[in-house]
Amino acid sequence: MSRKINPFKQCLNKLQILQKTYPSQTLGMHLSRAMSDYGDLWGVTDREFLFALERYELEMENNIASDNEVERIIKEGQNLTILFQEDEENDTDLY
Repeated sequence: MSRKINPFKQCLNKLQILQKTYPSQTLGMHLSRAMSDYGDLWGVTDREFLFALERYELEMENNIASDNEVERIIKEGQNLTILFQEDEENDTDLY
């Protein structure tokens, strides 16, 4: 008869998997994102915590943007003000 791993140990295992899979994310980021729907964590059971981690892991797996893509998007977003300034300089008044 095999023993089932308890939810607490499964949570620790899931956190280790997340750290290995997404090393650029900190533990705080993983926890914050996984538990964002819960608000106050005082009464969250180990099973609920595990469910939130599993749901978060699935969301991360389905996230198609790589870290490089995210960095590129951020850099492009930082240049938007420059683009808007150039557009304003090239616009001619119609009135």
